[in-house]
Amino acid sequence: MTAIAPSPARVRVTALLPRLTLVLAALLAALFTAAGPASAHAALTASDPQDGAVVATAPAQVTLSFSEQVAMGDDSIRVMDPQGKRVDTGELRDMCSGTTIRYGTALHSGLPDGTYTVAWQAVSADSHPVSGAFTFSIGSPSATSVALPTEQVGGGPVGIAYDIARYAAYAGFTVLVGGAAFILLCWRRGASQRPLQKLIVRAWVTLTAATLAMLVLRTPYTGSGKFADALDLNGLKAVLETKTGASLVSRLLLLGAAALFIAVLFGAYARKAEEAAETAKRKGKVKGRGADKEAGTDKEAGTDKEAGAGKEANDLLFGLGIGGTVVAGGIAATWALSEHASTGIQPGIAMPADILHLLAVAAWLGGLTALLVALHKVPGIEREAVQRFSRVAFVSVLVLAVTGVYQSWRQLGSWSALTGTSYGQLLLVKVGLVAVLVGIAYVSRSWTARLTDAPGKPAKIARQRDVSRETSPAAVTVPEDPKRAAQLARQRAARENAREKQVRDADPARAGLRRSVLAEAGIAVALLAVTTVLTSTEPGRTAERASVRDSAATAVPNRAIKITLPFDTGGQNGKGSVRVEVDPGRVGANSLHVWIDDPQGQPLDVPEIKVSFTLPAKDIGPLPLLPERAAPGHWSASGVQLPLAGEWRIDVTVRTSDIDQTTVQKNVKIG
Repeated sequence: MTAIAPSPARVRVTALLPRLTLVLAALLAALFTAAGPASAHAALTASDPQDGAVVATAPAQVTLSFSEQVAMGDDSIRVMDPQGKRVDTGELRDMCSGTTIRYGTALHSGLPDGTYTVAWQAVSADSHPVSGAFTFSIGSPSATSVALPTEQVGGGPVGIAYDIARYAAYAGFTVLVGGAAFILLCWRRGASQRPLQKLIVRAWVTLTAATLAMLVLRTPYTGSGKFADALDLNGLKAVLETKTGASLVSRLLLLGAAALFIAVLFGAYARKAEEAAETAKRKGKVKGRGADKEAGTDKEAGTDKEAGAGKEANDLLFGLGIGGTVVAGGIAATWALSEHASTGIQPGIAMPADILHLLAVAAWLGGLTALLVALHKVPGIEREAVQRFSRVAFVSVLVLAVTGVYQSWRQLGSWSALTGTSYGQLLLVKVGLVAVLVGIAYVSRSWTARLTDAPGKPAKIARQRDVSRETSPAAVTVPEDPKRAAQLARQRAARENAREKQVRDADPARAGLRRSVLAEAGIAVALLAVTTVLTSTEPGRTAERASVRDSAATAVPNRAIKITLPFDTGGQNGKGSVRVEVDPGRVGANSLHVWIDDPQGQPLDVPEIKVSFTLPAKDIGPLPLLPERAAPGHWSASGVQLPLAGEWRIDVTVRTSDIDQTTVQKNVKIG
């Protein structure tokens, strides 16, 4: 047997793959080290002034406290007066210390009385934008022309474009990794098939274009929501300094390595695999001709050539398998390190689990897409390839089940979050789609079993087609008339399509498998869409915790409710302030105290004070109350019954003379 020396190109590729693997592994380890624990989706925990507060004098600044570290810029906190004019300085103040996450912005001096609107936006640790707005009043509430933002940051046309890019990125990754895995694990001859080559290259282009689009759109997506800001170089620089920006850049670098992988797969490996297949085919023909001397010589030469080509193909297959796994894992890590898996509890376990989850999705759904293309475009696909993919899909489903259960527990935390939060409801939809997909996959496995026992009619028809091609004239006379030439070309194309359709439809089991795989692919498209929405939805554990926190803040105040409201009846000695205290500020019996002060802060005795309580949400009230005069400028009442929890409106009517009176009001939360 003659030894075959490897080609220089193969030597270079084989030497390059281990180095590439080490570099990518180091990059992946560095990214994992940089990821730290946090809670998913930041929430505003406190503000100064508080939402709905009425303060006597204008504050020097507005501060916001968050549940976790957030990314904010100079324009992230905006304060507007009743006419909609900004009254903040536009400079962000970082007042974080230890575990306290607090940001603020200074206000201009000399602000007049009225109601002011605070609108804020930030980017949470899981890379998703969060925003909100609230109001406070100086002196007394007033009418305001400022409309609270109805569109959340990350919405609008920019949000739609960004979400489309995210979906395209998931789809491109799934087909790229799954298609390559289908070739290496199930159907090596597919590396030389043009339809599969087009599929994988287009998936690479889609993933690359989507990643670039996300990188460019990140500034307007987390900020102004205007497409023009996508060209802001300063904004792009700021994005590159964030965790999401670093993940997107890392993904682009890994896609460069993926391009090298594709070049080797469809270049050197495809040629070697084709040579090995051709050598094996000639070996079969030699056996069929008999054991004469020439046949024996051809057989020996074919055996040597087959052994050499097969060894080279196996060496390349091993290198591609190792390098491809590292590249695919690295690309999957760019999602795990910038989204839900990198935040919340147990990030050290969640990120590897998320990577395995993404790879299993790609192996199953991406391989399914490659199989569908092969069944439609390459009628000669071997039945063994379909059987191997069936086993790969089964293992992928097992991995998906294990990692999916863990992720669900981690992101939900309770059964109530499964039905009581948007994340849990979307997760139920996803589980339902997966169940349907598994059911159709079971049908596909039954068609695969029938395919194994089916007669070799398609192969026979394919051989007849090959023979007809070999016996057809090498040169075809093309008429000079262009119309006639076009007509003949259409006829040849129609005959070729008819022959391919005959091969596809000759085996009923193959046709049934093709239909079931097509149905699986349709469900997979919807499943990817739900997954894309799910990754941008606040996890159920965080949403439920925020709901409990808000409920607790409403139901169990830490102290009595105290409010101060300025008033002006318009008459002589008609100005002052009224202080109201409701203790303990809960459902049931409460004590009420009302103090009236003049502008100098001294007790002001007035002829009459009236108080009423109204719960608009339940159509309760007004419940009138006449407190008794306890001392000059002080009125009180005991046993004030508030029957339900909610946001109550307190109306205080102050009469300073027979004809001068006014009513001031304030909303308070009663538990």
